[in-house]
Amino acid sequence: MTDDVFRLTPLDLRKQEFRKTMRGFDPAEVDDFRVRAADELERVIRERMALEEALARAEEQLGAFRDREKAMNAALVSAQQLRAETREQAEREAQMIVREAEAEGERHLDRARREIERLEAMAQNLARQHHAYLAALRSLVERQKAELDAMADAQPAPFGKVAGAIQPAAEVPEPREVRKSSPKWIKNIVEE
Repeated sequence: MTDDVFRLTPLDLRKQEFRKTMRGFDPAEVDDFRVRAADELERVIRERMALEEALARAEEQLGAFRDREKAMNAALVSAQQLRAETREQAEREAQMIVREAEAEGERHLDRARREIERLEAMAQNLARQHHAYLAALRSLVERQKAELDAMADAQPAPFGKVAGAIQPAAEVPEPREVRKSSPKWIKNIVEE
């Protein structure tokens, strides 16, 4: 059943006429009942309209709340995606920084290794030069020593007369005395 079939308005109740019969109802009571029924119907209609308006407002608010809920869910999903993307980007950047730091560390290590190799080569070269210098110096000192020894072993002839007088030959030190009086560095080189 639909509401349209039994739809009555308060005006219908007020204007409704009834036939009069011999044993009918008291017209005053019927009129009074019609007025009360019309008033009640008016009240119900007003209440229904107020309820329909309240329902429309509630449905409108519900729609707004659902829209807000959708927007909040979308914002939450977007925030979660942004957080995930930010985390991924931060991890990528951290990995890139680590790779760059490792590469920079390797470059420093390579540079340090090359510098060590260069310094070791220089040290070896200096050691060779030092040994060559010592060998040359030792050879020189030995030659000088041999000459000194040869000079010490040879007996020099006494000096001739000087202004009519015979001068005694100068005393030549013994080779051992030359060795004793030689500077210490020469002794060290000779003994090496």
